[in-house]
Amino acid sequence: MSRINSNIPSLIAQSNLTKNNKELQLRLERLSTGLRINRGADDPAGLIISERIRSDLNGVEQAVKNVERASSVIATTEGSLAEVNDLLTSIRSLIVESASTGANSKEERAANQLQIDSAIDSITRISNTATFGGLKLLNGSLDYTLSGVDTTEISQARVNTASLINVDSLAVEVNVLASAQVGALYYNGNADPTRPGVILSTTTIEVTGPRGVETLTFQSGTPLDEVVTGINKLTSITGVEASLINGDVNSGLVFKSADYGSASFVSVRRLDAPPTGNAWQLYKFPDESEIPDITGGFPWSSVTGADRDRGRNVSALVNGNLATGDGLNVSVNSQTLSVQLLLNEDFAIDPTATNSTFYITGGGALFQVGPEITAQQQLSVGISSVAASNLGGVLDSGTLHFLSSIKSGGDNSIENSVDRGDFTLSNDVVQAAIDQVTLLRGRLGAIERNSLETNIRSMQAAYENLSASNSRIRDADFAYETSQLTRAQILASSGTSILQLANQQSQQVLQLLG
Repeated sequence: MSRINSNIPSLIAQSNLTKNNKELQLRLERLSTGLRINRGADDPAGLIISERIRSDLNGVEQAVKNVERASSVIATTEGSLAEVNDLLTSIRSLIVESASTGANSKEERAANQLQIDSAIDSITRISNTATFGGLKLLNGSLDYTLSGVDTTEISQARVNTASLINVDSLAVEVNVLASAQVGALYYNGNADPTRPGVILSTTTIEVTGPRGVETLTFQSGTPLDEVVTGINKLTSITGVEASLINGDVNSGLVFKSADYGSASFVSVRRLDAPPTGNAWQLYKFPDESEIPDITGGFPWSSVTGADRDRGRNVSALVNGNLATGDGLNVSVNSQTLSVQLLLNEDFAIDPTATNSTFYITGGGALFQVGPEITAQQQLSVGISSVAASNLGGVLDSGTLHFLSSIKSGGDNSIENSVDRGDFTLSNDVVQAAIDQVTLLRGRLGAIERNSLETNIRSMQAAYENLSASNSRIRDADFAYETSQLTRAQILASSGTSILQLANQQSQQVLQLLG
C-alpha cells in the first residue's frame, strides 16, 4: 500500500536516527570528558554518592595537609626543647662541679654561677622566641588557661589535654579518697616513767631512707630533742627526718621519710641490741590505716612493733576517674582530660576535706586531624611555658622553687645559686626541670609518632580507596565507550541512509500516474 500524506517508514527512520544521534553525542561527551556521569540525568543515584565521596575526598586531602602542618609545628617545638634540654644538662653539670667545694675555689664557683645565669637567660630567651609562622610555641600561649585554682589545696596544676568542644570551660574536681603518707616509726618517750624523754641505754642505730644509710650512737640519758637534732643533720644523706611527738620530749619522737609516697620509706634498726632487756622499741600504724590526730595524746594501743615503714601515695578521684597517685602528685589521662596535679600537703593528707574544683577556661593547641569537625577527629595538647620562672617547681618547706631561683638574685627572695653553697635543692630543681622538659618532648613525640604519623597513613589509605570508589562510579570506561561510539557511528550513518531511502520511496508513487 502506497501513501504520500504519511511516510511511516520515514518517521521510523527519523525516530531511530534521533536516538542514534543522541547515543553518539553521549559517547562523544563521555570520551571527551573522561566521565561516565556528567549530569544528574546520566545516573541520579550515582551522582549523589559520587558527590558525597568527592566531599569526603576533599576533607581527607585537607586533613592530611593539616596533619603534616601539625607535625611540622611539633617538630619545630621539639627542636627548641632539645636546646633547652642541653642547657639544663649543662647547668646540672656545673652544679655537680661546684658541689666539690674541696677542689673548687670560691672564684671558680662564682664563674660557674655566671655560666648558669647565662644558660638560664638563654632558656627564657628560647621560650620567648621559638615560633612557627608567627605562632609562639614555648612562651605559654599554647598552654591551657586555668581559673579558680586554690593554692592551699593544689600547689601546681599542669594540663596536657582538655576537650573544650561546645563548652566554655571544663570543671576539674579533685576528691581525696585516701591520704598521702610518709613512712613513720614512733618511739615512746614515756616507756619508762622513771626516766621520761631520754634514751634509756647507750644505743647504736642504723638509719636508712631512700637517699642512703647512716649509723648513729646515742649515750644513755641523751634527751630526745638532741636525738632529733642528730637525725635531722643527716636528712640530706638518709632522706629521714625526726621530730618530737606534739613537741614534747616526754611524748616521744617520730622518724619520718622526708617525702610522701610508696617510694619513700624509713628504717631504724638497733645494731647493739642485747639478747634480753632491750629498751629500744619502735612502732608503726597498720599499713592501710589513716594516721589519727595525735595532738590530744598518742594512741599507743593502736600501733604495732616495727623497725621499717613505707609511705603511701595519695589516692584521689579527678572528675570521677581514679587518678594515679605518686606521693603528693596525682595524674589522670583520658581522651577528654589529661592533667597532672601537685596537691598541697594539708589537702593531700585529709580525706575528709571538701573537694577542690578549678576550671579550664580555654587555651591549648587544637589540631584538626580528620575530615569531620568532631571531638574524635581533633587533637588538643597543652604546651606550657619553658621560661625559667615556670620550670622546676620543687616543693620545699611549703614553697615552690623554680629554675629562676638558681640564678643570682633569684625570684621572690629565694636564691639557690651555687656560689651560696646550696647544692641539694639546686640539683633537685634542675633535675625536676629536666624531667619536665623531657616529659614534654616525649609527650609531643608520642603525639607525632602515634597520632599524627599513623593518622596520615590511615587517611592516605582512605584517600586511595575513596578515589578508587569514586572512579568506579563516575569515570568513563574508555574501552567500553569506544566500542559504543563505533556502534553509534555505524547506526547514525545507517540511519541517515535509511531515511534517505524512506524519503525516496514516496516518490515512486509518481510512476502510477503514468
